[in-house]
Amino acid sequence: MWVLIYIFSYSVSPAATSDRSEWRLVPSVVFQEFSSEVRCKDAKTKIETTLKQAGDRLKGGLNELQKAGAADPAQIIIAYNVECVPK
Repeated sequence: MWVLIYIFSYSVSPAATSDRSEWRLVPSVVFQEFSSEVRCKDAKTKIETTLKQAGDRLKGGLNELQKAGAADPAQIIIAYNVECVPK
């Protein structure tokens, strides 16, 4: 058995919200079991590809907002890690 561990977190700058107190990390953790290493690594690749594509779209949208003076990409931190480990 193999376990895919997927951790995704984001944080929004207090300057970008009405809550001015502090940066807040909002993590999500998912565990999924697979019967083989190959299946686990296939899932890992698909998740990483999807996250990269979503990040690219988000960055493009934030850059457009920055040009309009409405947002700054530096106000958002997005981090993720996807690993396959033997059980």
